[in-house]
Amino acid sequence: MNRRNFLKSGAGSAVFGAAMINRGRYLLFAGGPQYSTRAIELVERSTVIDMLAPLWISPSKTRLMLGNPENFKAADYAPYKNSGINVFHIAIGTGGTDAYLETLQFLSGYNSFLARHDAWFERADTPARLEGIKGSGKVGLILGIQNSEHFRKADDVDYFYGVGQRVSQLTYNARTLIGNGSTERRDEGLSDFGVSIVERMNKVGMAVDVSHCGDKTTLDAFELSKKPVLITHSNCRALNPNHPRCKTDEAIKAMAARGGVMGITEVRMFVSPKEPTGMDAMLEHYDYVAKLVGVEHVGVGSDTDLLGYDALSPEETTQLRSGYKSSYGFREKNDIDGYTFAKRPFDLAEALIRRKYSDANIEAILGGNFRRVLKEIWTV
Repeated sequence: MNRRNFLKSGAGSAVFGAAMINRGRYLLFAGGPQYSTRAIELVERSTVIDMLAPLWISPSKTRLMLGNPENFKAADYAPYKNSGINVFHIAIGTGGTDAYLETLQFLSGYNSFLARHDAWFERADTPARLEGIKGSGKVGLILGIQNSEHFRKADDVDYFYGVGQRVSQLTYNARTLIGNGSTERRDEGLSDFGVSIVERMNKVGMAVDVSHCGDKTTLDAFELSKKPVLITHSNCRALNPNHPRCKTDEAIKAMAARGGVMGITEVRMFVSPKEPTGMDAMLEHYDYVAKLVGVEHVGVGSDTDLLGYDALSPEETTQLRSGYKSSYGFREKNDIDGYTFAKRPFDLAEALIRRKYSDANIEAILGGNFRRVLKEIWTV
């Protein structure tokens, strides 16, 4: 859609609430920043995919909405529809002795939520649905889990595929029977059992994710998977040398060599080890991956909802931080400065324009790269 048709259609005002401020720049919401026509059009014509974007990072909000989908109203839906994001990968971390039941409850909760709100949301779980989500007018959800402890045996991969799971991170931060997480003291890589899980995920068409995996486990996944492996949400260790959740150059190169894509997070301590930590620091990670392995291997994996971590209550912030080791390096704030989380595709498009990325490359980063690789992985 060209600029004239976009504005004439009312998308610039009805959908996004845009008001023209000065020639070629628009205000999408009251009190927000101005965006260029070029940035708005790039988001409008892209299938924007955020490969780690829970609808709610607040545990209490999640329980409220999934416990009874009737609690989710039209006013709750509006921010997702107007965010510019077409597809949210809503994975959470499960694990421990109750991983199977916990994961089943989470996925069942989202399936009930989707069934109740099928006029607004659609499960993006096949190449055709992913391709058609933009035209449907609905918001797409990819069901994923940030761990694989619920796979007690290889056949469980088939079962959870059947209930809608399409992405599984091999480990969270800790050691499991599959492999090792990023904050474990040692990392021996994938176990024999872990290899069998990767093989079965390849067979059924479930994406392998290594975002939280330890360095050796990460490299093993790239070596052993017959399909591209994703880093859905991480950052570059070259720019943040001491953070275990960031990926080495070796891992990023291995990811690209197998055709994968890496999503860049917007989490303060992953982005930079020093203050201030704002958008420019985050954008350095996009530049770094693009220069190291090519722009076709980088995308968005925000690792936050539309409000950001700093909107959590003090009690939930304390609860969140209690689940991580000191190596995570929490600081006073969790979110980066100067970023509009509720409209983040527009902020990102505008920033990439300033950094002289072409339209084609911006569209690829906003979602084209993940759309390409997910279609490949999901095709059996």
